[in-house]
Amino acid sequence: MRWDHVPEAAKWTNAALVSVAKYDGSLASQVPDDIATWCPGYESASMEDRRAFWVGVLSAIAKYESGYNAKASGAGRYFGLMQISTKTAAAYRCEARSGSDLKSGEANLECAVKIIARQVGRDGMVSGKGNRGVARDWGPMSKAKVRANIAAWTGQQAYCTG
Repeated sequence: MRWDHVPEAAKWTNAALVSVAKYDGSLASQVPDDIATWCPGYESASMEDRRAFWVGVLSAIAKYESGYNAKASGAGRYFGLMQISTKTAAAYRCEARSGSDLKSGEANLECAVKIIARQVGRDGMVSGKGNRGVARDWGPMSKAKVRANIAAWTGQQAYCTG
């Protein structure tokens, strides 16, 4: 994953993989309309590789959201790896709802997976033109340069190249 250089990487990856598996119906079992941009080998990939793709996307977004800092707090209202607000966590009925809860890398990722499962399931795409799928909740994904960087990175990973 893109955060593999961080000491907590294995814990974060494992927690995110477990969470993604809970939402296979909206994530790994589906083929988003724009998947060729993000992961050329996704359609023929195993469920494990498809799950890894979604965790890879989260790991790449975390670079822009928090610089891989699980304790990050943006503007005093966005927390953790994925910079989730307490309001958003409550709206999605995440277990982690307080700022301190959202500063747990694993809990933050569990909440993030719940969010992307809803948005990707609803839109049928990873990001569309930057206002659909994952981009609905993560601002960096609305920027073409960021989307291109993340797509280039995910597209080169073993889980996307078959």
